[in-house]
Amino acid sequence: MLTETATPGDMPQRELRSLTVQCPSSPRGARLARRHAVRWMGERGYPPASDVSCAVALVVGELAANAVQHGRVPGRDFGLRLVMDRAAGVLRVEVADAASAKRLPTAAPSSSPDGESGRGLLLVDVLAVRWGSAPRSPVGKTVWAELTLEL
Repeated sequence: MLTETATPGDMPQRELRSLTVQCPSSPRGARLARRHAVRWMGERGYPPASDVSCAVALVVGELAANAVQHGRVPGRDFGLRLVMDRAAGVLRVEVADAASAKRLPTAAPSSSPDGESGRGLLLVDVLAVRWGSAPRSPVGKTVWAELTLEL
C-alpha cells in the first residue's frame, strides 16, 4: 500500500509532504522500502545521486533491515513513513514493525572493528540529526530518524 499526502501546517507557507508504504517483512521488503524512498525523494527534487537522497537511502535501508531482522512477526508487514518539512529543512523517517517484545533501541551499539554486523545504528547516528524509538499502539514499535535536507 502506497499513500502520499500533503498537509497544510500552522503557517500558510508551511506544507508537510509524506509517504506511507507497507512492505513485506523480508529482505525484498527492505529493498522495496529503500527504492520507494529514493524515488519519492527524486520526485521532490533530490536526485538519487544527491547527498540527501543517498543519506535517506542508507537510513531507510538500515532501519528497514533491522525491522526485518529483529522485528519480524510472521504474517505481519512493516511500515515506512517519510515526512518532509521543507520549511524546517527536515525529513523524518519512521519504520514501524509488529514486534513489541523486543527491547527498543536507545543508543547506537558499539561494534567490533572486525565484526561483520552491528554498524547499522552507528550509521544512522552519524547521518541523523536525532533518532529514537517509541512503542506503537496496539503492538510493536517505531524507530525514527530525522535528517537535514541540507547535507
